[in-house]
Formats: sequence, structure tokens, C-alpha cells
Amino acid sequence: MNGKHYINGEWTDKGNDSINVMNPATGEQVGTVPNGGESEATEAVEAAAAAFPSWSKTTAYERAELLMKWHDLLLEHKKEVGEILTKEMGKPLKEAIGEVEYSASFISWFAEEGKRVYGRTIPASKDGKRIQINKQPVGVVASITPWNFPAAMMARKMAPALAAGCTFVSKPAKMTPLTAVRMFELAEEAGFPKGVVNLVTGSASQIGKVFTSHPSVRKLTFTGSTEIGKELMKQGADTMLNLSLELGGHAPIIVLDDADIDKAVEGVMASKFRNAGQTCVCGNRIYVQEGIVDEFSEKLKQAAGQLKVGNGLEDGVDIGPLVDKDGYEKVERHVKDAVDKGAKVLVGGDGQTENDAYFYNPTVLVDATEDMLVMNEETFGPVAPIMSFKTDEEAVKLANDTRFGLASYFFTESMSRGTFVAENLEYGIVGWNDGLPSTAQAPFGGMKESGVGREGGQEGLDAFLETKYISIKL
Repeated sequence: MNGKHYINGEWTDKGNDSINVMNPATGEQVGTVPNGGESEATEAVEAAAAAFPSWSKTTAYERAELLMKWHDLLLEHKKEVGEILTKEMGKPLKEAIGEVEYSASFISWFAEEGKRVYGRTIPASKDGKRIQINKQPVGVVASITPWNFPAAMMARKMAPALAAGCTFVSKPAKMTPLTAVRMFELAEEAGFPKGVVNLVTGSASQIGKVFTSHPSVRKLTFTGSTEIGKELMKQGADTMLNLSLELGGHAPIIVLDDADIDKAVEGVMASKFRNAGQTCVCGNRIYVQEGIVDEFSEKLKQAAGQLKVGNGLEDGVDIGPLVDKDGYEKVERHVKDAVDKGAKVLVGGDGQTENDAYFYNPTVLVDATEDMLVMNEETFGPVAPIMSFKTDEEAVKLANDTRFGLASYFFTESMSRGTFVAENLEYGIVGWNDGLPSTAQAPFGGMKESGVGREGGQEGLDAFLETKYISIKL
């Protein structure tokens, strides 16, 4: 599949050269996209700016109708889009199709929620005055999305922006642009007017520079590393750019001794090994109360050992490849460091590489300690380190001992203990007996260095709206 930019309602392959898109499970090329830069990004932003006045004046019902057409087309083609996603990203096909369905849920939810952008009136302090509060679209929105969820991350940004009345410019990750291309083809088929939605592939630095400096860009929404997020904040300072940043994580999982252990193992499996552990919200370090650590570890070992590793297009595969060599070497480094410092491997602990394809077996480590890399850095791989603790307060302290604050999880059947843990975890997302808390109708985002703002839920729509106060003297 060879993709192109989509700018002002036209498909174009402008750019200096092409980017080869590779299948991480085979090392084979699956397509190309143009390597665009400042010129193409500027053209896309200006097309979005030209389309904004008319698009922002359409009714919420008109916008919802187009969004629902896009939603229906996406579900109609979910297997095809899922196969593209698996070929360029590697995750198992069943997960890829699930991601497409998850993407569609954002589109349908925000299509409806866009009809509920309410202003309000406020009682005035003096006779003869009226106070009105209006909500209006922020303007042109630029988006930069990561490789690990190429469909969902784009939909989670694009749907609320369009529902709010904003126009949109998308820059997908270099490694996984073809999913976005196909989704834009379906958006074109749905009938969005020219310039309302635009897609540019290519250089992250050049395109990002335009997004953070062009005066017509009123908001940038980004999902990626904390380091890049900080750089975008610096670049956008000159224009006081409105930013939403969903950044890195280092998610803890706490298992208290009154937890349903089978339920806890199921939740940890869902959180830790989805997408081969390559998610910003996957459990990265597991704290288990000392009285149940042996039983829990054995059950997690058994469950992890049953997962099948391989090409995501093959039947029965649970764990696909890691995205590239750097990702694989980081996982190897974390496991080696843990073992060197006293951790024991219950299952896994090794991988396979062939033809530029990198697979790592699901791994469970026990006797983890605070000084290990895996307990201090985001691994982004299928490695589950287990460390024991004595008290609830100790577990919360260990969990909060990080500069990140995106997602966290804990397992307990006690309402009082659970309330204490939930209220004291310094994370934007908390899963209580739930390893998969993400959903379109709830706000997603982090505290501390895990980001700014929220996506999903009413908060996700508010992110694309300006609040205007109108004081009227009669």
C-alpha cells in the first residue's frame, strides 16, 4: 500500500523522497508514504485555516452526521484497516481489529457529545446587565500521534476536534502511517468538506516546527514521550500555543492480600501483555503483598507461559513483535540488569531475532528490588517484575515514587482499603480491580510529567473549545 498526503481535499505525494513502511514481524516492506516537511505542513495548516470559518458555523447535528458516516465506514472496513495496522505495527490481528472498534467508539461518542456543548447565563450584579458564557471551537488543531496505537490515538483527537467545530491536521508516526492514510480515505468517503481534515506524513522535526510556530495553529495535541512533549512546550511558547500532551508512563500495579488472586492475575495479564507491553498505560512494575506473593507469582507465570508469540497475522498469536531493534535491546537490558541484581526468571527472559524482526517472550520476574532499571524506567515490553511489600501505605509510597503519573492499578476486595489506595495514588487514571479502564466516555490523561490535559469524556471535548464571557449592558 502506497499512501499520500491528504491536503485540502486532494491526495498528493509531494516531498523530497519516500518513507518505507516495514512489517516488524517479517522485516519486509509493506508500503511507502511521502517524506513531507515544512512546505507540506504549511500547506495543510493553511487549508485547515481557510476551511475553519465555514466548518465552525455548521451545526453540531451536521457535524455529527458526517462523523457517524465515518464511524460506519470504519466499522464496515474494520478487518481491512486492522490488517493494515497489524502489518505496519505488529500487534495481533484480533487486537488490531479491537483497536479499530475502539477508535470508532470515540467517533460515535463525540458525534453525540458535540450536540451538548452548552453555554450558560449568570445572574448579574447590577440591574440592566446580562452575563452570557459561550463555548466556541478553538480553531485549527494539529495532531502528532505515536506508532503503538495508530488508529485509536488519531481518532481520540480528531473526533472531538471535529465535533467541536475545529479543522484538523494530522501527522502520524513514520513507522505506522498507513493506518491513518486508510482512515482518511474513509473520512473523504464520508464527505467532510475540503480542508476540514488534512494528513501530512514525513519529518517529525520539520512538521512539528510548523505546528508549533504557524500563527493559524491554535492547538496542538500530542501523544508520545515526555522528552518530546517538553520540547513541544518550549517550541510553542512564543505563540502561547494551547497544548494537550499525553506523555510517558511508569504504571504500578498493587495487589493487596485480600484481593481475588485469579481476578488480579487476569487484570495484570490484560494490562501488562496487551500490545506486547508496548503501551503507555501498561503495568510496568507489580507490587504484591508478602503473604500472597508466591501464589500470585505462580499463577501469573502459568498464565504468561500460555501466550503465543509470533506474526500478528497468524491464528492464535497473543504477542507480536517489538517495534524495532532499539525497543528489543531495551527490554534485554532491563531483564539482564534485573537478573544481575538478584531477580529470578519464572518464565521467559529471552527472545528471538531474525530478518530485522524482534520478538521477546512474555517474562515474569520475582524478587525485584527498587534499584533495578525495570522498576525505575518504562520498559515498553512484555516483562512483569514482581516486588513484595508489607503495608498498604508502603505500597502507595512505592507506587508514587516516580516523576510519572499516567495510569495505575490495584486489586482489593475491601472498600475501605481500596478507597485509601485510590485516593492516594498520584495518577490521572486508576484501575480498581480493572486492568483495562480506558473508554471513550471517560477522561484519559496523566499527572506530573505524564502530561497536560485530558482526552475522552466531556473533558476531551472541552479541550477543543474556548470559553467566551459576554457582558451586556442593556
